[in-house]
Amino acid sequence: MLYDAYEFQRSMLAGASAMANFGAGLLQNPANPFSYFGGGPVLASALEVFAHAAAPRGKPAFGITSTTVNGREVAVREEIVLRKPFGQLKHFAREGVTGGPKLLIVAPMSGHYATLLRDTVRRMVTSADVYITDWRDAKLAPLSDGRFDVDDYIDYLIEFLAAIGAEGDPRAHVLAVCQPSVPAYAAVAAMGRDQHPNRPYTLSLMGGPIDTREAPTAVNTLATERPHAWFEQNVIATVPMTYPGAGRRVYPGFLQLAGFMSMNLGNHMISHWEMFKHLVEGDGDSATATKAFYDEYRSVCDMTAEFYLQTIELVFQTHALPKGTMTHRGRPVDPAAITDTALLAIEGERDDISGLGQTRAALTLATALPDAKKQYHMAEGVGHYGIFHGSKWRNRIAPVLEGWIAQHGG
Repeated sequence: MLYDAYEFQRSMLAGASAMANFGAGLLQNPANPFSYFGGGPVLASALEVFAHAAAPRGKPAFGITSTTVNGREVAVREEIVLRKPFGQLKHFAREGVTGGPKLLIVAPMSGHYATLLRDTVRRMVTSADVYITDWRDAKLAPLSDGRFDVDDYIDYLIEFLAAIGAEGDPRAHVLAVCQPSVPAYAAVAAMGRDQHPNRPYTLSLMGGPIDTREAPTAVNTLATERPHAWFEQNVIATVPMTYPGAGRRVYPGFLQLAGFMSMNLGNHMISHWEMFKHLVEGDGDSATATKAFYDEYRSVCDMTAEFYLQTIELVFQTHALPKGTMTHRGRPVDPAAITDTALLAIEGERDDISGLGQTRAALTLATALPDAKKQYHMAEGVGHYGIFHGSKWRNRIAPVLEGWIAQHGG
């Protein structure tokens, strides 16, 4: 019933959004005298903000068609290297460019699409041969595709790294942003244990919940103040018949979005108020920037119930990785098996999702890794989103990552 109620509300808002957008366009038409004086501009701006907030959204495009390599502009082409039921390995091929470090960016499976890391990709494609995990919206996966849990996630990462290493250098570099830090760390530990030929040269973790006992945030509190059964009973829904994944049990993306919006409701209200003022004042550039952010932020997808519930249990409730109780396919995940993959931990000083120390714990757990292969970087004045998006990411954090990759590139 939860999902059906949401779909009904979404269809109603879609119609209201279309009407508001039509009204805004009418009031902004140069031929309309009310667009120049009185309450016309104010009402038009209000309608435009509402239309944008209520509009339905699908999967965004990366839209990265070119980049600059060594001062030369080159075309970028997206290609699918490997397609799996719950995700695909996407490659941003740079036309006419050979060599350079191969980098797998592991995008979060946390209710948003991989395009949330568009700015991460855009910055790194200038210096690396970039791949990304492009996860599938679970409501689009038919029941015949089976389950997808944390073990499967780890298997996918290992298989993706093997596909990247199939040509040329068998070893790549890995960057995990936020939620995938734990399964990426587990995958590298498993590959280290087995001396897998495609184990990465480096693993860089940014704002990841390796040990959520360190500086708990509101997200951590929410996940621990209720028993595991509560999440299964209250936030898991069944995909309705209108989607290919009808009947699949999922954690809906709209619930994840509602949770994040409510955590910082004041900030979001201020952002929309500022967008309204920019529109009234005719500052289109500022309003467009805010719209672009929320277009991405509100584009959400579903997670399989088994993956979501296991993540709540392993990462936030039992702290399985730092306590040494995490397993993969029945075998222990031992951080001490990481012996030659260099680790970089990056945290934001103002991160309100993964608190300071949660990502840094990855360095402490890797007891067999030499100190020369460990590095910690705390980005001053940076929040969670700013770790991988925006000017601070591009100008202050990305150079640290590029230096680490260059230092440990084999």
